[in-house]
Amino acid sequence: MYPEKLLVTYFQRKARSAGNFSVEIIFEDVRERLRDRISADTVYSRYESAGLFKRFFNCLQAWRQQKGINHVTGDINYVGLLLNPRTTIHTILDCVFLERSTGIKHKVLKFFWLTIPIRRSTYITAISESTKKEILKYAKCDPTKIIVVPVAISDKFSRRDKPFNKQKPILLQVGTAPNKNLPRLIEAIRGISCQLHIVGKFEISYEQLLKENGIDYTYQSGLTEEAMIAKYAEADMIVFASTYEGFGMPILEAQTVGRPVLTSNILSMPEVAGEAACLVDPFDTAAIRAGILKIIDDDAYRSELVEKGFRNTTRFHGQLIAEQYLELYRRVAKENSGKTS
Repeated sequence: MYPEKLLVTYFQRKARSAGNFSVEIIFEDVRERLRDRISADTVYSRYESAGLFKRFFNCLQAWRQQKGINHVTGDINYVGLLLNPRTTIHTILDCVFLERSTGIKHKVLKFFWLTIPIRRSTYITAISESTKKEILKYAKCDPTKIIVVPVAISDKFSRRDKPFNKQKPILLQVGTAPNKNLPRLIEAIRGISCQLHIVGKFEISYEQLLKENGIDYTYQSGLTEEAMIAKYAEADMIVFASTYEGFGMPILEAQTVGRPVLTSNILSMPEVAGEAACLVDPFDTAAIRAGILKIIDDDAYRSELVEKGFRNTTRFHGQLIAEQYLELYRRVAKENSGKTS
């Protein structure tokens, strides 16, 4: 039997200088919600995940500090190389690193970030059914070993009603990485009376494209969570026509605030959005434009998206997600019959 209070060791990455804490926020919330039922220890990798030697030392650190149930929370899955496979869980966020690589690099990434976690763990958690399908596409694995546990929406996000500005709506774009598809969005809204608010790393090429297409825009980066919530609140709609996502958190954040969402009809995005978003082909500029215009022009459709969005987000409440992780920890503890310590 598992003890009354399970010991769980979380292995998390050392923050990159650019700063990306989405994974950390997810599991901080899980630990807080389960604090009366688990004894949690968090091990942050000593070195940033870059280069052979730094990653090797991160593996040694993980080996020395493993105890209880080991949970590798993503991005540094290679540290599972030396962990006890009977008591180790890996969370795999997406397989974009394989989508963007070829040749030797592809093989190395696949071995250390996918093959090792699968072989040297008792369970894998994927943040969406889409990610699970991708894992199975790239690696031979018993499908029952992969458990889908989605990402929870932060309690800090809440309903913020606002009249829709049909004359010149604010369109919020979250992210500027290549998969966020900003160039196609810029082309799609050319000539539409709107203001585009972009949150993400500044790219001079995007700024040039915005000016060439006569787009009224603002460009911000490095926002706090509170400032990001304010951006959702001032927006009239969220455009998230990404070409690749393992999940798609902006969809839920927008729906929680009460904003209509346009997103892609591929991978995880329909799964996350439910029936509460305008789904478009992200590779078709005309489709993106048509979807945006439909949300602007069709009052009934827009209101329907908002109301369905409120209902959809109840599937992603933080306590529901935390309970799913707790059930998995208990399963691992039971299967090991007291072998965790």
